[in-house]
Amino acid sequence: YNVSMNGAHLIRANLIGVTLSHANLWDSDLFNANLSHANLSHANLWVSDLSSANLNNADLSNAELTYADLSGAGLSGANLNNARMRNATLDLAYMKNATMYNVSMNGAHLIRANLIGVNLSHANLWDSDLSSANLSNADLSNAELSYADLDYADLSGANLTGADLTGVYWYNTRCPDGTNSNDNGNTCENNL
Repeated sequence: YNVSMNGAHLIRANLIGVTLSHANLWDSDLFNANLSHANLSHANLWVSDLSSANLNNADLSNAELTYADLSGAGLSGANLNNARMRNATLDLAYMKNATMYNVSMNGAHLIRANLIGVNLSHANLWDSDLSSANLSNADLSNAELSYADLDYADLSGANLTGADLTGVYWYNTRCPDGTNSNDNGNTCENNL
């Protein structure tokens, strides 16, 4: 708790269930580390490398993950409520059933990420790249999706009630009702 470990090298470290709440891990290398069930709430992981890390069921609520690399990370069942993840990279991340209520992810990259059933209500995904992401059955109610790239994304069964869809890029997108955006005037706005 409240540990300062800026620039730590914890590649492939076994940190299952560790408590690093409020820890300062800015610019740390946690590539392929096992942080499943870890408590990283309020931790500062700014520009840290968490690629291929196991963060399944971890508590990352209120964490600072701006510019962090979480590509290929396992975040299944993780708590990311109120986390700050601006410009973070989450390409190919597996986030099934994670909770990301009110997360700030503007400019984030989530290309081909698995977001099945994720709670992204009230999330800020402005200008994020969600191309080819699987968002089926995700809760995107009241989310900020302005200028997000949803090309080839799967939104089947997703809840977009009250979401801001201004300037969204739709191409070959599976709409919440199961139709294809290309068959609906290149949009899903009327097929929610």
